[in-house]
Amino acid sequence: MSVKTEIKEEVTIKFAGDSGDGMQLTGSLFTDNTALEGSDLATFPDFPAEIRAPQGTLAGVSGFQLHFGSRRILTPGDEFDVLVAMNAAALKSNLGRLKPGSLIIANTDGFDSKNLRLAKYPDGINPLEDNSLSGFEVMTMPVTKLTMDALKEFDLGKSEKERSKNMFVLGFLYWKYNRKLDSTISYLSSKFKRKSDILEANLYVLKAGYHYGETTETFTTTYKVNAAPLEKGIYRSIMGNEALSIGLIAAAKKAGLSLFYGSYPITPASDILHYLSARKNFGVVTFQAEDEIAAICSAIGAAYGGNLAITGTSGPGMALKAEAMGLALMLELPLVICDIQRGGPSTGLPTKTEQSDLMQALYGRNGESPMPVIAAKSPSDCFYAAFEACRIALQHMVPVILLSDGYIANGAEPWMFPSAADLPEIKVQFAPPSDGETPYLPYLRNEDYVREWALPGTAGLAHRIGGLEKEANTGNVSYDPANHEYMVKIREAKVEKIADHIPPQSLEVGSESGDILVLGWGSTYGVIKSVVSDLVEEGHAVAHAHLRHLRPFPKNLESLLKQYQKVVIPEINNGQLSKVIRQHFLLDVIPYNKIQGVPITKSELKAFVQQLL
Repeated sequence: MSVKTEIKEEVTIKFAGDSGDGMQLTGSLFTDNTALEGSDLATFPDFPAEIRAPQGTLAGVSGFQLHFGSRRILTPGDEFDVLVAMNAAALKSNLGRLKPGSLIIANTDGFDSKNLRLAKYPDGINPLEDNSLSGFEVMTMPVTKLTMDALKEFDLGKSEKERSKNMFVLGFLYWKYNRKLDSTISYLSSKFKRKSDILEANLYVLKAGYHYGETTETFTTTYKVNAAPLEKGIYRSIMGNEALSIGLIAAAKKAGLSLFYGSYPITPASDILHYLSARKNFGVVTFQAEDEIAAICSAIGAAYGGNLAITGTSGPGMALKAEAMGLALMLELPLVICDIQRGGPSTGLPTKTEQSDLMQALYGRNGESPMPVIAAKSPSDCFYAAFEACRIALQHMVPVILLSDGYIANGAEPWMFPSAADLPEIKVQFAPPSDGETPYLPYLRNEDYVREWALPGTAGLAHRIGGLEKEANTGNVSYDPANHEYMVKIREAKVEKIADHIPPQSLEVGSESGDILVLGWGSTYGVIKSVVSDLVEEGHAVAHAHLRHLRPFPKNLESLLKQYQKVVIPEINNGQLSKVIRQHFLLDVIPYNKIQGVPITKSELKAFVQQLL
């Protein structure tokens, strides 16, 4: 049999099946293998909203999307070149995103009458048999049966054998894309090193899937994607929450402080607690609190005691933390609040992404409560955003909100990580002991309106704390109207003064004036940069700027915005940054909003900008 190999510049694969089909693991292992091949990549895991939706239903479909190529990859892809459908519901959920002529790999064992009924296909209709997929290349294989046949000599239960079927698919795809099995064999050997029977079964099925592709005569084409021209260096595949956690640890080390993380589990922030709890070797202390309020209050206590204090949550949890955030602001203690955004309001869409907490971050507390707000733009950028949030909190004695979201928290990309020597020091200075003869003034400020960090127990530094208004300088309780107004203004001035210590706003792509500036923040980075890069290559006078600092804004932002005829702001919300920009700069910006729990696609944003051009 002659097998030909086609070279592909880029490929988007969607793995889809039930939650129990192991599609997230399959996608992750294929991603790791892809990274080792040198391709650039971006991923988008898609989890069902219910913890355990009924098996075979549309609500229970779990997916993992991977876009990889031999060029720079900025998004997880719009439409799929390949769909791996483990059952009928997986096919039905994703069929609308398939490119014409794309490949469908279907597990025929997931298209029996029961699965078809659960996926709400009419009686007697099977999409694999009614020619409705005639516009696609369809590869059918009884994956479950082939897995069970491969393991018939193994002394394992039926359910244990069936759980290995994702390894069969993975092995087949490794053959299809000319890959080696080594990275996955190494992973499985480590994961199941104490369960030799499970290890042997998974390895056997992985190789069985590979050889199935190799020996089945109907499969006559394989594909290869060459390495991308990335900057030379040492890379690792990194997910957003993992990068954020490493950034927090790095900041603690550069500040010479212990790291305390107080949190209550909530999707999609829980992975930060999981990751940090396993890093005691770096002096990390984690506390899983009984609720969101206890979590942030424990972090405030840790900050008062001289630690780099962090708390993490998602939108509903940040609403519960609001009163304690005001306490941290009143005490003027360094604290970082990580908000990994998801769809809302209320419980909303726990496993779907959204940029809907910007207004809450800027204004969602009682009283005049200004706080710096930082946003990460990609999985690897979560490291740098976390480091910057810690720097601002420690050097300006202020609670800082760090915004990420489910898209970048669970997504992955290659990361050329820095060495410790490449990272700047974060200078932290505690108030020195006093002889006690001169009354200590805990709210005496420097030229940036920043007070000293006075550790409890330090000789001569006793002072009052609490949420009641402070008297200027002394920190005593004060109900004086003029003092209250002064303290409100000085706390705001301290936050705004941070603008003197952040870089001016730069452009990602394009010239410094023109027809359209596309302004973004957070996880819209990849799709905006991809669209604007294309339009610049086509000769259009467009540019892309992406905000890391959302409060305060960079000092040159207004002058930059006014260099363009139109400013477009794409967001995965109902236009929150658009409202803020209009309020601050009186500019009639043009919003582009999507509120469907999924990222903005390149094709839809490009079409919108082209209409404006």
